[in-house]
Amino acid sequence: MDVSSFSRHDSAAAAADHHPHHLPPGFRFHPTDEELITYYLLKKVLDSSFSGRAIAEVDLNKCEPWELPEKAKMGEKEWYFFSLRDRKYPTGLRTNRATEAGYWKATGKDREIYSVKTCSLVGMKKTLVFYRGRAPKGEKSNWVMHEYRLEGKFAYHYLSTNSKVLPFSSS
Repeated sequence: MDVSSFSRHDSAAAAADHHPHHLPPGFRFHPTDEELITYYLLKKVLDSSFSGRAIAEVDLNKCEPWELPEKAKMGEKEWYFFSLRDRKYPTGLRTNRATEAGYWKATGKDREIYSVKTCSLVGMKKTLVFYRGRAPKGEKSNWVMHEYRLEGKFAYHYLSTNSKVLPFSSS
């Protein structure tokens, strides 16, 4: 739950085309929020060696948003990444979302994601905006990130397998 987050980045400033060679021509990756949680993120949490073919792994605290397109496996204006959450303090619960050039700031309230089949809560989606500089005087940019995390019964299973999740990287 707290250790793993799944992020999607959008940019109003279009990035250069990024065409991976390991995906078939014409492949498009447009998963629903539920699919991101129940298929991709849950599989990654249960098996750290799982590799979503369209999803790269990054350390979001070591990457500026404009560096992300070159780290993505695919996408032109939207990219998907697996990332570990970084803690602001070793024993604290607050998440560190700072990079060298700025920080990601949460906007609005978290949105609940429910399973269509069971109508149960499976995850949460948090929207963040990148600000250049340091809070509280950062300058808002056009970079937006959607962070996904497990909730409900998925989160409880994840907590019991916490030590198996740590091999992949990020904030």
